[in-house]
Amino acid sequence: QVQLVESGGGLVQPGGSLRLSCAASGFTSSYYAIGWFRQAPGKEREGISCISSSGRGTYYVDSVKGRFTISRDNAKNTVYLQMNSLKPEDAAVYYCAAHRTRLGDTYCTISFENEYDYWGQGTQVTVSS
Repeated sequence: QVQLVESGGGLVQPGGSLRLSCAASGFTSSYYAIGWFRQAPGKEREGISCISSSGRGTYYVDSVKGRFTISRDNAKNTVYLQMNSLKPEDAAVYYCAAHRTRLGDTYCTISFENEYDYWGQGTQVTVSS
């Protein structure tokens, strides 16, 4: 059974940090690029970061660049999103998703959500004082 499970969300004060995890099971995640998406109330879901299957390629949207870091541990089938200097506008439900590429690929994109094959159920991030 294919599953992506996000964890690590919660309530944090502005300026604080959280580390989200995305644990994959039921498929070999090392063949997949992993993307992080988020959806705030009343807004469309947006892609914010991705990492290639090899881990050597990453991408960030401008709004999180320099504050968020994506990484992966293929031995653990897990991808992480370290979020620092959190702002109230970062509050959202965060989703990870997997896009089949090739082993060792160095490219990823979050431009096309429909290219992502598997999705997690999401984890809530609240940024408030």
